[in-house]
Amino acid sequence: MPVFRVEKNKGYTVMSNHHLRNKDLSLKAKGLLSQMLSLSEDWDYTLKGLALINREKIDAIRQAIRELEQAGYIVRSRERDERGRLRGADYVIYEQPQTPPALDLPTLENPTLDNPTQEKPTLENPTQLNKDRVNKDLPHTRIDRHKKQS
Repeated sequence: MPVFRVEKNKGYTVMSNHHLRNKDLSLKAKGLLSQMLSLSEDWDYTLKGLALINREKIDAIRQAIRELEQAGYIVRSRERDERGRLRGADYVIYEQPQTPPALDLPTLENPTLDNPTQEKPTLENPTQLNKDRVNKDLPHTRIDRHKKQS
């Protein structure tokens, strides 16, 4: 019986099987992650670049990227310029899912109220409603709430 051997010298990728066996990922997300892991680090990892080498369009690629991001295989960080404006995003691709980092939300060390001595603030001129006013332009009848029952 003949024996066939395959010599793998170049043009193949070694990657973790983790994402391939993850039942929570769609086939599209598994395939895209496998493809992304097979590309070189200096490759054009943009939605447009990924769409150029796939049959799927940008929207389908974006959906798979979001799925991988939610599953922790892709971690996005926002880049800001010196004035604090969003400049873009950096994506890091992982073979194993990462736990999402804690949100980096600004917090005050010692939060205080504007007027800490007043527990229940009151309005100086609270809005009052006139319940007895009838708009004669509207076709309806006025119901007298204080009418005695006979």
